[in-house]
Amino acid sequence: MPKKNSGPKIRYFNYIYFVNLIGNIIWLIFGGLLSALGYLFGGFILCLTIVGIPWGIQCFKIAGLVLSPFGRQVVPSNSPDGCLSLLLNIVWLIFGGLYSALIHLVFAIILTITIIGIPFARQHLKLMELSLMPFSRRVI
Repeated sequence: MPKKNSGPKIRYFNYIYFVNLIGNIIWLIFGGLLSALGYLFGGFILCLTIVGIPWGIQCFKIAGLVLSPFGRQVVPSNSPDGCLSLLLNIVWLIFGGLYSALIHLVFAIILTITIIGIPFARQHLKLMELSLMPFSRRVI
């Protein structure tokens, strides 16, 4: 009995990888790199204090997603932090999380005006989800 060729599956994977790569390159050129540098700068400033280290680490997590949002997902974390995670998210929300989430929402609305901008708007919505409550989310 002859074996079946798995060619189309491999070509499909390469196509998805290529599209994600092109999307990430376009994303970086048109503002993703500057946005990631802003999150990195904010993370470094927060890490200068001992109290701000948990929020600085979350800024680094968001900066990693901003550098390459295509092909990655934000999923709920299964960490046993519970109330601590909720408290840290509330402090994050008050001191900048709501602002950055609203900025991502505004960019998503602007980008949905054109058909070409819809994939980039979806990435801003993904970033909005992470920047709203980063302590209870994980990037895969």
